[in-house]
Amino acid sequence: MTAATSVALGLPRVRSARPATLRDRPPVPGLIDSFGRTARDLRVSITEKCSLRCSYCMPVEGLPPIAPDRLLTASEIIRLVRIAVQYLEVREVRFTGGEPLLRRDLEQIIAGCAEAVPETPLSMTTNAVGLEHRAAALAKAGLGRVNVSLDTIDAEQFAALTRRNRLPSVLTGVKAARRAGLTPIKVNAVLMPETLSGAADLLRWCVAEACHLRFIEAMPLDADQQWTRERVVDAAQLLAALRQHFELTSIGRENPSAPAEEWQVNGGSATVGIIASVTRSFCRDCDRTRISAEGAVRSCLFNDSEHDLRTALRNGATDEELAQLWRAAMWSKPAGHQIDTAGSALPRHSMGAIGG
Repeated sequence: MTAATSVALGLPRVRSARPATLRDRPPVPGLIDSFGRTARDLRVSITEKCSLRCSYCMPVEGLPPIAPDRLLTASEIIRLVRIAVQYLEVREVRFTGGEPLLRRDLEQIIAGCAEAVPETPLSMTTNAVGLEHRAAALAKAGLGRVNVSLDTIDAEQFAALTRRNRLPSVLTGVKAARRAGLTPIKVNAVLMPETLSGAADLLRWCVAEACHLRFIEAMPLDADQQWTRERVVDAAQLLAALRQHFELTSIGRENPSAPAEEWQVNGGSATVGIIASVTRSFCRDCDRTRISAEGAVRSCLFNDSEHDLRTALRNGATDEELAQLWRAAMWSKPAGHQIDTAGSALPRHSMGAIGG
């Protein structure tokens, strides 16, 4: 497959438009940027492969495969996680993909990170397909909880959106995660116009299953590059639809860096969140840093600049040298995205290629 095709499908390659520098950066250990934010939440993509083909994330044929020698190994992932915590003051680590369950050495990665940074919470974003077979082993390895991507509990809608008929496996995986103690379970639902009618049913199911539901506005991160602002079901539309079935009381955010605004459901203990990435940007409080499956720092989900750590890692860089490269990458983080601004450039890479 040609490089041009790979870019069209949204698969990033390790690159940086210009080397990041530490010029004018205060001499502090954490991952600060020039706008005063500090990144303490690390997302680590460990594969580009996925068992589903969600239309807002993956092309029908899947992403072009990453060559094995370009993919970070288990030991390299563990080392970067340790550096993030011990040198860069990261406080939470989440593993993403693609679909992390498609890494055969996932339990090894989790166990190694749990040993290297035993006080740091480890979580995973998953579509839960096949999770019932591995939930117990992942919990034993040191995984603390899971975020499950589930947009609808309507079988026909699920099959149309994901291009796969795997809803029963997802629901079974959620139950297995609960039995294994991978809680609290958060369910992330990207709402599309065609699934808005099922939003209330999904919330009822999550309340019954003791899962915390968070709806996410569709972002311009689809591999087919068909995203338009007109197809975004925004927070106001969703709230109006849910309020036909539930009493919702606003309770705000649990902390300023949390992406979801929360609402209490029917006056009880259950809540529902809305991550309004497009219409109610929370960029000014962002606390995330990302490592791609190929070992590149990505400071912003919507910015295509990436800064290579893998080459330095494999060329014998010390932990402190790698930490300095990471600090430089984050110092150059942009102020925020402009995806709800007329004429703004959209990201070239899809969510499946970046990692959530």
